[in-house]
Amino acid sequence: MNAPVLDEAPVCVTRDDGVLIVRLNRAADSNAVNEALARGVSAAMDELDADPALRIGVITGSRDAFCAGMDLKAYLRGDVPATERGFAGVTRKPPEKPLIAAIEGFAVAGGLEIALSCDLIVAARGAKLGVPEPKRGLVAAAGGLIRLPKRIPYQVAMYLAITGDYISAERAYEIGLVNELCEPGEALEQALALAHRVARNAPLAVKASKAIVSGALDLDEEGGWELQDRLGLPALETEDAREGARAFAEKRTPIWKGC
Repeated sequence: MNAPVLDEAPVCVTRDDGVLIVRLNRAADSNAVNEALARGVSAAMDELDADPALRIGVITGSRDAFCAGMDLKAYLRGDVPATERGFAGVTRKPPEKPLIAAIEGFAVAGGLEIALSCDLIVAARGAKLGVPEPKRGLVAAAGGLIRLPKRIPYQVAMYLAITGDYISAERAYEIGLVNELCEPGEALEQALALAHRVARNAPLAVKASKAIVSGALDLDEEGGWELQDRLGLPALETEDAREGARAFAEKRTPIWKGC
């Protein structure tokens, strides 16, 4: 894993064997999102999508906080915490490749909306998740209110949306919002282990599978089949598909070419 170029940068980006690690680096401000952080995340998402050597990304924060949401003080100064990819450089247009959130401490307000922009979530026990915007006269407008009812029961999504209360990582795991729980301090390590499991799979198949699963949420069954045929069937004609079959028959690890 290579070291970050600038430790004082609002976002530190490193690589670990095909995994892009994106660390929110404003720990003194609970990783609250300002324009600089949003632009850093957006650039990292562009890098993830553009580089064929990268298979998956992991976004994380500090030991005490994943992200506290928008930097309200910066907002009052006219700072815009968004890019063309949306709030925090990821919520409106996540990457085409998979992204995992590794949560320690808390992911609240826009912080939870960042996590909801990811495909998988690993959270440390005791972490807090929620959208407290109504307590501040605001609305969670970075996708949280759209994505929550698609991922958890309606009553739970509504409870979070209108009370502004938090739930624990343990409760989030019980209702399927969190994929894996870990001990405090181990979220990034566990997320990386999960990322490497995904990265061992054929990259074209993973990318198509993500697009089908996420796209089918808003489609009826007929539309889902059309999406699956359009994105999934071409995978059968790839060199990777033939390599996967050969490797299975020869009882060896496949060597993916991404074509």
